[in-house]
Amino acid sequence: MITNIRRAVVAVVMALAALVPTTASPAHADQIRLLEGIASLPVEPEIRTGYDRDKLYPHWKDLDRNGCPADKDVLINEAIEDPDVGPGCKLTGGVWYSYYDAKEIHGSGPGKIDIDHLVPLAEVHDSGGHSWPAERRKRYANDLDSDTTLVAVSARSNRQKADKDPADWMPIPAARCQYLGEWVETKLRWQLSVDPAERDALLDYAADCPNATLTYEPAA
Repeated sequence: MITNIRRAVVAVVMALAALVPTTASPAHADQIRLLEGIASLPVEPEIRTGYDRDKLYPHWKDLDRNGCPADKDVLINEAIEDPDVGPGCKLTGGVWYSYYDAKEIHGSGPGKIDIDHLVPLAEVHDSGGHSWPAERRKRYANDLDSDTTLVAVSARSNRQKADKDPADWMPIPAARCQYLGEWVETKLRWQLSVDPAERDALLDYAADCPNATLTYEPAA
């Protein structure tokens, strides 16, 4: 729940933002303020009916046909020390930084590092993905055209997060403005809605990120 002080801060900033003329709607803007982005997200009830993670959202596919599935591509792209890439895209070595919990991870063995859908697949389904065609669901599940859809994080933080939205889970305080911005960017990119509790949480946390801006490209 947003505190009265935070609600007042948010209301003032959003009112000021409304006075600034824009030349494009948020859905097509290159960069917008965080609060403008939150305000532009449609508020709708969640619909979980028919959700089947593996059947409806086939993930870790090699859609770009470079020989590596999407999860391995993310590991290669986000490594702070490059892993060795062997036949079949087998990775050895490498170092990653998990910003959710500020942990440095050495090696990509089981139980050490996960590739997280920043907006979880269940949340995507709840927020509009239930009506998407199969091809769009597959493209979201393997989205390498955005730096925010998929992120390499510690397995522990990913399991704690599960399919929760910001009303129920957030990373460590130092990472919250980044996470909040990437959550909103991803929802805008894929034209997803928010539920009322989620929107309240986004506005609440946004009060601590007064200078945050968003940059995203709408998914085709």
